[in-house]
Amino acid sequence: MTDAPAAEANEEQAPESAPQPWADLAVEHFQLLRLNALPTDRNSGARPLRFVQFGYAERHDKAHSLLRLEVRLPGQKVRKEQNQLDVRVDHAQRLVTIGSDAGLQLEPLNRGVGRYLLAQAVQWLQHRCAQYRIEGMNLPNKDALNEDTRLRRDHVLRSVGLEVEYVEGQLLKGRIKETAVSQLKGGWNTEKVQRVDILEAAGMLQQAEQNLMEKEAQLRERDERVAKYRREDSGLRFTITCLVAFAVFQAGLLIWIATR
Repeated sequence: MTDAPAAEANEEQAPESAPQPWADLAVEHFQLLRLNALPTDRNSGARPLRFVQFGYAERHDKAHSLLRLEVRLPGQKVRKEQNQLDVRVDHAQRLVTIGSDAGLQLEPLNRGVGRYLLAQAVQWLQHRCAQYRIEGMNLPNKDALNEDTRLRRDHVLRSVGLEVEYVEGQLLKGRIKETAVSQLKGGWNTEKVQRVDILEAAGMLQQAEQNLMEKEAQLRERDERVAKYRREDSGLRFTITCLVAFAVFQAGLLIWIATR
């Protein structure tokens, strides 16, 4: 019989899994994305117009390739694992892994960001390794706790060509089936997410500044009118006060003359 302490010692000495290559890779190329205003959602709440920064970086060697996609929110910090999608390629096995076991954690929710990230991953994969296959993986249970969230997740995955299946019909045990890269579909909902190039962004800023200057001119004009009305009001009040005082004086004078 194996000694228990010895077994525990062997477990402690077991080598840890090798770290993923380029684990600390930072995104290097950036684009501006416009998240169009959408009707208020009962789960995610208000969905106003927003602008976010999309960044990506890639690395390659003979054995592996990595595409890292990231979405940054102005004025808002998110956890390290949020808004990031890694696409790892094993060239020896001709196998692709998308994301991690924790799933794709996004902020803001229900704005088309996940579909956009997956579309960029599909475009990159089909350009570089169309003959490879996507590794099957389990989907996180937390995404299936809410029915609307689960249906939205499955719709996004199926829209890019990834097939979702459930173990014995249990909705908490979903997984992505192994799929050929060539069967994936690109594209995203441009009614939700739009790229904004540098010239368009500059034009938007210029237009916003012009609108601001026009509003400031209108406010100055309104303030001048208000100040003019206040001056006229003060003059009228002084005139009325003088007339009242003169009328009181005359009334007093007439009473004095009448009583003499």
